Amino acid sequence: MHGVHLTAELHDCAAGPLLADPQALRVLCLRVVAEAGLTPVGDLFHPFGPAQGVTGVVLLAESHLALHTWPELAAVTLDVYVCNLHADNSRRAECVVDALEAAFAPRRRQRQRLQRGQLEAAARA
Repeated sequence: MHGVHLTAELHDCAAGPLLADPQALRVLCLRVVAEAGLTPVGDLFHPFGPAQGVTGVVLLAESHLALHTWPELAAVTLDVYVCNLHADNSRRAECVVDALEAAFAPRRRQRQRLQRGQLEAAARA
C-alpha cells in the first residue's frame, strides 16, 4: 500500500488535437511511462466520439496512470499512483506527470500529492 498518488488538472491546453486522439494519447502515455522507468502491463484508451474526449489508462506493475480529456474545454485530468514496495517510485511518478504536462502545455495547472500507506505502521502491527 505504501506509495505516492499524484493528480493534476490541466486547463487551457495548447495541444488541442492531441486531446481527441486516442492512439496519439496511447503512444504518448506508453512513451513517458517507459522513459520514467515504470512497467506497463496493459492499457485501454476509449474515445467518446469525433472531436470528443478520451479516457485512458495504463496499468502498471507499480499501479496505474489514468487520464481524461475534454477537448471542448482544452482540459485534461491526470492520475498517477505508484507503489513503493520494492523501490521508491515517487520520482518516476513525478516524471510521468511532468512529461505529460509538458506535452499538453497548459496555461493553468493544479497538482495534488497524497502519500498512501505507511510501511512503519504496517511493520508494527
